[in-house]
Amino acid sequence: MPPRIKKLVGFMGLLPILVLYFFAAAALGELIPNNQLLKVIYYLIAGIAWAFPVKYLMFWMNAEQGEKNTAPDRE
Repeated sequence: MPPRIKKLVGFMGLLPILVLYFFAAAALGELIPNNQLLKVIYYLIAGIAWAFPVKYLMFWMNAEQGEKNTAPDRE
């Protein structure tokens, strides 16, 4: 698949998933008891957790055919 198409497909899939995730995280945040420390901890975890699955999508979107997405060797 050409890189431009991969990026388009990845973006079109990523955008709605992230919007749904953010709404779900906010809705679940309303269920947290009214304790500021618990809310801060929850929103910190929820604000970071989305990045881990997205990392693999970004690697796929930026990988060229036949290449592994690794850092170049420095000599």
